[in-house]
Amino acid sequence: MNCSASFFMQNFKYCCNIKCIYIYWYKLIQVKIEDEIKQPKFKTDYQKMIINIIFTAGWISVRNSEMLKAYKVTTQQYNILRILKGQYPKPATVNLLIDRMLDKMSNASRIVDRLHAKKLVTRTACPEDRRRVDVVITDKGLKLLDKVDDMEVHWEKYFKNLTKKEVRQINELLDKFRN
Repeated sequence: MNCSASFFMQNFKYCCNIKCIYIYWYKLIQVKIEDEIKQPKFKTDYQKMIINIIFTAGWISVRNSEMLKAYKVTTQQYNILRILKGQYPKPATVNLLIDRMLDKMSNASRIVDRLHAKKLVTRTACPEDRRRVDVVITDKGLKLLDKVDDMEVHWEKYFKNLTKKEVRQINELLDKFRN
């Protein structure tokens, strides 16, 4: 049975078709930026786009933080662990971490200190330059990332309403936007 939204509304109690329920709720919950921030009009489409990107970045950040909370790491700590995994087994300097971090406003030294306290990274003074500190992810840090990677399947559920083509298009547009 394929229900229309009006049929579904009138017969909600009697509809047993899970597909109809999903389609109805999906259409019902599609929320535009105008509704999210209670702003019915924008000066230009460009202004709307920028506000939409900023709002969506915050939306993603909140969900990412929620996911990582179970692993007792922040998004910035997770970012550094991912960078270190990419470097592994070679060490990374704090300056390299700063260059590659997604959030350039974060204090990389302080984050490394917190990761070291959790035994997720090691820090050693560089033999050639005592001012330089080499940072390496530990086995415990690698295992944590493996667990988080398993959880990323659930993270992607937020984006299942996008096709692979749309995802590629968004990536291309965002890259173009920054150029």
